[in-house]
Amino acid sequence: MCRNIKTLFNYEPPATNDEVRASAIQFVRKTSGSTKPSKINQVAFDRAVEDVTAVVTTLLESLVTTAAARGRETEAARARERSARRFARTSSDDVSA
Repeated sequence: MCRNIKTLFNYEPPATNDEVRASAIQFVRKTSGSTKPSKINQVAFDRAVEDVTAVVTTLLESLVTTAAARGRETEAARARERSARRFARTSSDDVSA
């Protein structure tokens, strides 16, 4: 579930409100142990998402760095490369019939 939480700081262009909210939803899901809360817990779940979104937005606006901003396409290409290496099939994985 938490694999969808991505680094949001120091990107060009900056993280959008939708990206911050999506990360907040993933965090609350992981923390609560529920991907879809029951009706009785929906209000608390939604409030937590809004609170986390607000706190993360404040954090991102407050952080300072001297490092060059990362490019989204460059980072996405690196992630695809890591994934390909991680999940590459080896000859011992092949099943002969």
